Amino acid sequence: MEATLADLERVQTRILRRIAELELSHLPQNHLSESLPVASSHTNCGQDNSGTVARLSAMLRSNGVNDFLFKRVPSDYYDWTLESRREILGAASVDHLCKSIVLVNTQAPSNVVDCSDRNYSKYYIVVVQYTARFNAETVKNFLYSLNNGQLSKKKFNMRLAPEETSVKLTGYGHNAVTCIGMQTDIPVILDEAIVKLTPDFFWLGGGEVDLKLGVRTSEFINFVKPFIFSCSGA
Repeated sequence: MEATLADLERVQTRILRRIAELELSHLPQNHLSESLPVASSHTNCGQDNSGTVARLSAMLRSNGVNDFLFKRVPSDYYDWTLESRREILGAASVDHLCKSIVLVNTQAPSNVVDCSDRNYSKYYIVVVQYTARFNAETVKNFLYSLNNGQLSKKKFNMRLAPEETSVKLTGYGHNAVTCIGMQTDIPVILDEAIVKLTPDFFWLGGGEVDLKLGVRTSEFINFVKPFIFSCSGA
């Protein structure tokens, strides 16, 4: 019987996951987290010469983040199902797979052009689960309340920033955006649903299209100091 595309995808996923398991089996035991074996400040990319990995790893460690993991994925990763992505990363669930998106406040007055005011920035970057539906209205309401009603709600209209703007602000291209090591210090919003995940270790972009970063949630929060509130729905 001729194999279907789905069959081939499952075989490929099993092979790649087995490779990942073999890589992890060669790590010293003191480099593995007791509660989450794939983490603990180890770059699981073989002999990865990427400057991105080195730069972000140094930045994370210097800011007190010790429980993290970089993982290379196949070039067609974004064509895979969420379950297949979860398997290759060794994530606890598909809910632990997250993305970073840059928002622009299209109603900010002409004098607000940057991110110098965290409470009323021109741009924000939101970390949200792939399994959740992002709700821009909740971000608008949160920012309005953050300013204690001193600004009209008409001053807030959050929309997805154009890709060229996102690249310019973050330094990362499409499907590579991460809120670590951005060119601009954009205020970060972390969806509350991610904080509630068990175990508290989630995955997001790693600065390159085929590079993913897994990080302990509590350490991420201590470093990034994001706004945390519910900004999505199932």
